[in-house]
Order: sequence, then structure tokens, then C-alpha cells
Amino acid sequence: MNQLKLQEYKEAVYDELMKAQLKKTLKKRIQAIIVGKKKYRDSNYTERQLATDLNTNVRYISAAIQTHYHTNFTTFVNQLRIKEAISLMTSPRSDSLSIEEIGYLVGFAHRQTFHAVFLKHTGMTPRAYRMQKSLNPS
Repeated sequence: MNQLKLQEYKEAVYDELMKAQLKKTLKKRIQAIIVGKKKYRDSNYTERQLATDLNTNVRYISAAIQTHYHTNFTTFVNQLRIKEAISLMTSPRSDSLSIEEIGYLVGFAHRQTFHAVFLKHTGMTPRAYRMQKSLNPS
């Protein structure tokens, strides 16, 4: 099954699982906790903990994230981490921070994970990205 078909299948299953209003409400509540309270910075924060915090179950969390963000919990959280890492790398206030420190600050527990996820999302390593931005500030 190709990726598009798999995505459509998942969304159809989740549409049957939850009413649209519940998914919309969960999306707002997920945003408030993950983004608003910056829980993505906590490397130990899990989808199960989010479900507990929202007094719901993991399957509903998965459905809401899949429907609204077209991804899973881990990728959603990692996208937020990478976005903040990029912001830190391009900020003159963070020049004294090492790449590893930035990775830890945004929620990655391991340097290797930070590098792998950063490379996947940006197409370059954190160090190469930082060097390029310092040479070509835009």
C-alpha cells in the first residue's frame, strides 16, 4: 500500500472512530499542552502522558494528530523541536550554545537522535545548517 493510500485509510478509520467536533476539540487541547506549555521540550513526555493529561485515550490522541497534522505523535513533536532548534541556531543570543546543548534544550535526549531527525527534516546536519546560516544570514 503506498503512502497516500495508507494516509487515506488511516484517516477513514479515524473518521469512524471519532466525531469531527471531538477531533477539533482535542486538536486545540493538544496544541495548548504540547505547544503552549512546550511539552515537546520534555524528552520523556509520551503520547500516553498526553492522553492522561487530556483525560482521554491514546487512540483518540493518535486520531486527532493524524487527522489535523497528517503525521504521528513522534513526528509532530520532533517537527516542533526542529523548528525551535532552527530558531535557536539562527539567533545571535544562542551563539554560545553548542549543537548538542541546543538539541537537549529542545527536547532530544540523545545527540544522535537530534542529528538524525534534523537531517531528515532539513536535508543537512545541524552543524552544516548553522554554518550555512552564519555565512548567509537572511
